[in-house]
Parts: sequence; C-alpha cells; structure tokens
Amino acid sequence: MSEPFGHPALFYRDDDTYLAGTIPFIADGLAAGEPVAVAVPRRRLDLLTSALGDRAEKTSLIDMAEAGRNPGRIIPRVLRAFADAHPGARVRIIGEPVWPGRSQAEYPACVQHEALINHAFTGRPITILCPYDTARLDERVLADAHATHPVIIEDAIERPSTAYDPDRTAAACNQPLPRPPQGASAFAFDGRALPEVRTFAWRRAAALGLPTARLDDLALAVAELTTNSVLHGGGTGTLRIWAEGDQVVCEVRDRGHLTDPLAGRHLPPPGRPGGRGLLLVNCLSDLVRTHTGVSGTTIRFYLDRAVRVSGRPEGDSVPLPQASG
Repeated sequence: MSEPFGHPALFYRDDDTYLAGTIPFIADGLAAGEPVAVAVPRRRLDLLTSALGDRAEKTSLIDMAEAGRNPGRIIPRVLRAFADAHPGARVRIIGEPVWPGRSQAEYPACVQHEALINHAFTGRPITILCPYDTARLDERVLADAHATHPVIIEDAIERPSTAYDPDRTAAACNQPLPRPPQGASAFAFDGRALPEVRTFAWRRAAALGLPTARLDDLALAVAELTTNSVLHGGGTGTLRIWAEGDQVVCEVRDRGHLTDPLAGRHLPPPGRPGGRGLLLVNCLSDLVRTHTGVSGTTIRFYLDRAVRVSGRPEGDSVPLPQASG
C-alpha cells in the first residue's frame, strides 16, 4: 500500500467471505501500527468484533447504521474525523455505507458519497475499504460500486475496475428531486421574513408529528438553509414541508448554484467566515438530498418522527460545526 490513498471495494457473498476480506485488512493495519476504524452496520460490527477477539479493543468500532444514517454525514463525521484525529499517520478504515434495506431516497446519496470519497481524500495516507454484499444487493448497486471504486476485491483477487468514473457518477446523482406532494405547506421568504419562515417550519413540523426532541434540529437546519438562500441564493427562496412515511421532509429552493461538489462535507479553511451551514444540516438530518444547477438549488432534508437524541447518533463524539450565525 505505497500509494497515498486507496479506495477498494470488497465484494462478499456470505459471512465467511466477509471475514476473509476484512480481518486481514484490520490485522495488517494493527501489526503495522496504523490506526484502524470499522464503520459497518451493527450485525456486521458484531460479527467482526467476535472474530477479532482481543484485537477489537485496538480498533475503533462504529455502527454505520447510526453514524452514517445520512450518507452526507459519513465523510465529515466518520471518515475525516477519524483520519484527522491521527495526523501524520496512515490510517485504515472499513466503511460500509450501502446495505440491504437502504431506501430509494437514501441510495442516490450513498452513490454520491462513494464517488466523492475519491476527491475528499486524494493524496492523503488513508485506505478506505468498502464492503458490498453481492448476494443481497442488486446488479445496479454493484455496477455503481465498479464506477466509484478504482479497485475491486473478490475471492482474495484484486483487480482494477474498468468502469471507474467517479466524476460521471457523481454528476449522474445530481438529478432533479421528485416534486413535493400537493399537500405540502409552502412559504416564500426573503431577508425580512427569516424569523417568520423559521417559526412557520417549526409549527408545521410539530403539527406533522415531529417530536419535541427533533424540533430544535429542524429549526436550526431551516435557519441555516434560509440564511444561505438570502446571502448566496439570490436573496429569496421557498420553503416547503410535508410528511412522508415516518419522516418529516423540509425543502428549501432558491436561485443559487453550488459549485463545490464537497459542499456540506468539509469545513472551510480556517479564518474564512461562514461555509458551515450545509455541513450542519448534514450533521443534524437523517438524510439530505440536493439538486443544483445554473437555474437554482434545491436542498431537501429528512428527519425521523421516531425520537432520537437530537439527531445525533449515540457514541458520536465529534463536535457539531458552529452555526454560521
């Protein structure tokens, strides 16, 4: 592993092939004195913990179904947080962002995340191994894995991906979002109406059944997005809010254009004011979907109506970015 950055996909079909592909990766890292993190769904985490034995105590173990519930949160609060905590060291991470049961709304955000990893860590001494369940994920998912990973590992055989094209894949994820339902509540705002639009969203979310513990998260996310619309999105925007299954969905649309593909996934350079709003929204939400172009930007965030701890996964000690004020 002489190259600075590696991002292979591990194709596995059962527990045995999963362990055969992951345990040596962890063991080799620990033997070399490299910090190792494992961020996978709970069932896989339990499987690895059992197989690792005493070595599990030397490995950072993260339930990806919690920490990575929103795929837009994985780069800043799982991968980068771990890498940044070990400056100067080569680190190894197993990250499994795609598993059977991911919803149709979540999946495009997962693909976009996998594509953007290749830009977020270029040149850094880090290897991120991403397992994919070939027995339970459909062919479209595996094809996307070929497009977002330069190397595929299957049955201990490592080969370059001939379909690798993360930029095209990330661009393909930037599609217009489905129209909000007819019953969605709407509020057109400008700079003078920022307090009113936030109150409107809070009250409507409460009426839709968002628990009190999540209302502050919604209010903060709305404040960040609507302020961004006024400052960077043409001065005006439209907020819409509705219920969708077990979630409350909030959308802000304006005339701005996001040109940084990693917006919301990294902190701005030190000393630069602002630039943390979308990152904060990613940290607070259970899912964020974005569509941007020269005609405008739509950012849609989802909050579970089930009670969670202020939208923050348990055991996630990485501090939230400061609000842009």
